[in-house]
Amino acid sequence: MADKDLKFPQLFLRLTISVTMLSAVADRFGFWGENSAWGNWENFEKYTQQLTFFLPEILSTFSAYTATFLEILFPLMLIFGFKTKIAAFGAGFLLLVFALSMSIALGIKAPLDYSVWVGSAAAFLLAIQKEYYFSIDTLIKKS
Repeated sequence: MADKDLKFPQLFLRLTISVTMLSAVADRFGFWGENSAWGNWENFEKYTQQLTFFLPEILSTFSAYTATFLEILFPLMLIFGFKTKIAAFGAGFLLLVFALSMSIALGIKAPLDYSVWVGSAAAFLLAIQKEYYFSIDTLIKKS
């Protein structure tokens, strides 16, 4: 498959990783209503404490804020194709940490049910692309 044949699948991958991560953020702020996993920030903090049981409470709370910030930053970077390689590696590592934490705290079934491993692998696959089509990166490179 020629690189030019990857344009739309690559864009689709960027967008799906982004929308999936932003959906999780929307959930913790209650935007999904009755279809929420957490439904509000308080429940998300409790869930984060469950996943980071090995950390002091203050660090667990800090990790909830940090994860949320990064789950907004990386998807926005991916959507616009700005510093795409960095954003993809960041998303991959963030999802990997999340998958490992879920596996340790909840068992292997939880991250499998939510496709967290797949999201991490997809982000790493995106990170190793030679060129990023339909992106700010490409526009900057051409100018």
